[in-house]
Amino acid sequence: MAEYYNIAMIGSGNLAWHLAPELENVGHRIVQVFSRNTKNARSLQQRLYHAEINKSLDFSESEIDLVIICISDDAIEQVAREIALPDHVTVVHTSGSQSINRLGYAGTDHIGVFYPLQTFTKSKKITFQDIPILIETESDHTAGILKKLGKSISKKVLSVGSSDRLAIHVAAVFACNFTNRLFEISETILKNRAFDFELLRPLIAETINKGLDIGPANARTGPAARGDLETLDRHMDFLRGTGYREIYKVITDLILNE
Repeated sequence: MAEYYNIAMIGSGNLAWHLAPELENVGHRIVQVFSRNTKNARSLQQRLYHAEINKSLDFSESEIDLVIICISDDAIEQVAREIALPDHVTVVHTSGSQSINRLGYAGTDHIGVFYPLQTFTKSKKITFQDIPILIETESDHTAGILKKLGKSISKKVLSVGSSDRLAIHVAAVFACNFTNRLFEISETILKNRAFDFELLRPLIAETINKGLDIGPANARTGPAARGDLETLDRHMDFLRGTGYREIYKVITDLILNE
């Protein structure tokens, strides 16, 4: 198999939107795109050089080396059951939480996981070079393909089993999705007093940078960290009648009880 691959992309969401053009930019060819959302498939196709729209999951006559499944976790197994492939083709999913075994019905011995550890939004440009790519395979043949694919776009490619990848995904949800929700709560509190969320930009930047530089535990400050119960009570009074009070209490208790 050549160092650069002919690829079919299944899905047209946030990850596919960024991953497909990135792979083309380093020399791979996205030759086919399939999505149940035809409009999104067309939009993704327009970002690519050679891709055609595949109207079904039948790739049996396609001249491809690799199929990358970029869809919601709960749809992976169904796609694996429906897909038709040439015998030599490798098929991978890109989920952080789903086992490689979800592809067991794909009708090929060449299955794997190709998981970019990052948050993706269509409107936000992203650089892949610093994104860890976590791969999992069941054969040396497939491992060689995914390592080449990963190293073509990223400086960090790691082989990680399904159980460890699930743990990493849970950690990522705490670090990313939950943190972002807390940002939203902060924004709402400020907006209710006619302040702009930009007011917190320096604080957020310093918090993140400090946590990365010296570690989250060493970077912790605030009333709970110093045991300032009077301030904590004032905050709880302020939050009375809101849906945020319980969140504040749960996180405060986690800090106080360490």
